[in-house]
Amino acid sequence: MTSQKITPELTAIKKEITKKSRPTIHENQLNDVEHDLIEYINRETEKRNVNNVTRTNAYLNFYKRFPEIHWAFLGHMVSRNGGWNMTDLKGSLLSRLLSSEEREEFFTFLERGNWLIFQDIYPQLLLYEESVKRNTNLFYLLPLFHVSFFMRVIWNYFYRIKDRYLLTVALIVNEQSYLEKRVIQNPYYQSTVLETLEFKLQELLDLNQIIFPYLEGKEIKIIGETIHQFASLHNRILLGKRLYQLLFDTENYLSIYKWAIQHPHTGSRKDFFPHLFNDLDESVPGGTYQRRIKDCRIKKNAPKLYSPILKFAWNNMAQKEAEKGDWYSDWKVIHYLKKDMFKGNGAIYHEYCKTLEKIEFSILAKEAILPKKS
Repeated sequence: MTSQKITPELTAIKKEITKKSRPTIHENQLNDVEHDLIEYINRETEKRNVNNVTRTNAYLNFYKRFPEIHWAFLGHMVSRNGGWNMTDLKGSLLSRLLSSEEREEFFTFLERGNWLIFQDIYPQLLLYEESVKRNTNLFYLLPLFHVSFFMRVIWNYFYRIKDRYLLTVALIVNEQSYLEKRVIQNPYYQSTVLETLEFKLQELLDLNQIIFPYLEGKEIKIIGETIHQFASLHNRILLGKRLYQLLFDTENYLSIYKWAIQHPHTGSRKDFFPHLFNDLDESVPGGTYQRRIKDCRIKKNAPKLYSPILKFAWNNMAQKEAEKGDWYSDWKVIHYLKKDMFKGNGAIYHEYCKTLEKIEFSILAKEAILPKKS
């Protein structure tokens, strides 16, 4: 990695990021205006960090105000997928494959990651907003929100140079690195989620698909990417870069944005496939599962798949304070900031349909083997 050449832009960032002194600021050094600003940002972040729907909406609202911050729209679309994964746990399919305890553990894992990212990124976004409004660089205040030194360097660079790609990829690197020790390497989630048979089952069934719905005329279609080896930080960063390029590709962007604006996030997959999912449960309670999906269509006279909206699936969850500590330790991470030649078409429709059918087969197999519990 060290032998790879880096551009003059990245050389300038390397120079800043390898400086021995990292200027910091303490609360007792703030004037009244700065103190009020810190309080305002903390208040706004807490107000919107209630559940997946409030976070997802906050990202989109910010993006509408500041479309130059591409990460906000990427964050919005990926966070929608987080919400769908949460409600899947209470829907027609996974509720038959996982015990209530396992579903609870999965939700806790997903919710913690969603919460952590928001409480790290939203103060950064609001500081940018205030910097623009006041026409002054306020990123010297980032240490008060425990934001990585890496992002302080990047935001200062962006404030001067306005490189949208570089900022977006840096935020992808930051958020995934931020999660790494706090969630992915956390012994509790390692034992309850990441090492369990169920998580391997998810990998096997390709449930880790990130989908971007879009409008083609009046029809809703989907593109996206599948992540394999979710536990790999490197893979998650590369996935984030691919998703970014897919989302902001000139052929995709406007139709995805139009869909997002027209379809408020509820957490139900009915938001994008109402012909397949319903947020009301149409099936007979307590019955054995009957196959009902073929090529992403519901068989004649069969009930749609149940996909509840988030507020009816899960209660809001109080979170303990985020673990302190800066993930940044090695300047070589800036190699991720190089532009890749990746050009995927995001074709995922048939893969997604096959995944649903695979899950149905798993349910039928499980019900055939295990006696039905009362």
